[in-house]
Amino acid sequence: MTGRGGVTTGPLPIGQFVQLVKQTVVRDPLFKNQALRGEVTQWKQYPSGHTYFSLRDQDGQMRAVIWKGRCAIDSSIKEGSEVVVLASLDLYVRRGEIQLNVERIEPVSILGELEKTKRLLVEQLRKEGELDRERLAIPLPPKHIAIITGAGSAALSDMQQLIENRWPGLRRTVIGVLVQGPRATEEIVRGLAVARKLADPVRARKRGEPPVDLVIVGRGGGSPEDLWSFNLEPVARAIIASPVPVVSAVGHESDILVSDLVADLRASTPSDAVERVVPVLPELHYFLDEYQERLTNASRRQISDNRQRLRTLHARLRVAPMAGLNRAKAQLFALTSRMKVSSNQSLSIQTTRLAQFEASLAAIHPQRVLERGYSMTQTTDGSVVSSIACIEVGQNITLNFADGSADAEIKKTHTNEGEK
Repeated sequence: MTGRGGVTTGPLPIGQFVQLVKQTVVRDPLFKNQALRGEVTQWKQYPSGHTYFSLRDQDGQMRAVIWKGRCAIDSSIKEGSEVVVLASLDLYVRRGEIQLNVERIEPVSILGELEKTKRLLVEQLRKEGELDRERLAIPLPPKHIAIITGAGSAALSDMQQLIENRWPGLRRTVIGVLVQGPRATEEIVRGLAVARKLADPVRARKRGEPPVDLVIVGRGGGSPEDLWSFNLEPVARAIIASPVPVVSAVGHESDILVSDLVADLRASTPSDAVERVVPVLPELHYFLDEYQERLTNASRRQISDNRQRLRTLHARLRVAPMAGLNRAKAQLFALTSRMKVSSNQSLSIQTTRLAQFEASLAAIHPQRVLERGYSMTQTTDGSVVSSIACIEVGQNITLNFADGSADAEIKKTHTNEGEK
């Protein structure tokens, strides 16, 4: 036999090799609790109480054994019967033969009607859109789990132990129900109704505890008949009606139950359900510590980068004001020069215009008219007489000249048409 690095360690005894193969087969969960269907051949029941047979179909066959007292065997089963078995793979070391260790065996005829009912229910739920509805998110971590399963069952014990190992003290409420038999459907529906009440936040506050925010419903493995309550409509409807997420955790792998199809999460076993919804508290603490450290380091790097940027900006700002001040001075000098030139030009224009206004005003001033030999006549109240129509005979007036004035009385008036 070739070991690591290509070194030959010698041939491995066949017995050891077969034992290794057996350990591998037995440990693999894929080969445990499988529901298989086929035709019975070579059926033999021995005085020891063990029953040996082969299970075959057109594509293959495998040896099988039912150990004494392992399960009840229907009297109708015989050579050529179509059966469904629940079995795990094993290897008989002395012969090197692989065989099925059968836990349950039932004639197919018994399961036919049940399968038909299940198929019709699935079709109905699909038409209603229940299989495609949006699923509720699983809270991580949950604050209060309701576990609906058999009271005192191995599945419950496994879940309790696993929860305590992963998250010590996590709040959970066990709702014990029957998970197989004639009353199982009624019991499971009752358990889901209790979980709904526990999920009511108002009632939870009165109880002084957090409301249920996750439900695990399920059981360990078994025959198709044992698991059939999880295929029935009342259970499916109760799961759909749950206000909080429901995990279907039935210990089977070969077939999909209706509860699996309508639940918010399907787990292969009750233990698998716990592993999928309950974090490992120490690992979570480690993750949070690591995340906190990463945040702290990132914050420190960001602060350091920002400080470096501030130092760079400060250095640039100490140089920038001088350059900016020189530019401002140059701009101010240019602006001042332009303002001076503009002001001088404007002052010259306005001075010229003012001189023109003064000349115009001087030319039209009444005094200048009087200096040219004209006079201005005013009535006693100071009004200027501009027309002969403004005065009458006998009226007193004042005659203004360039160098004085004279009072006069109107003796006679003349218009351009003649004497008045």
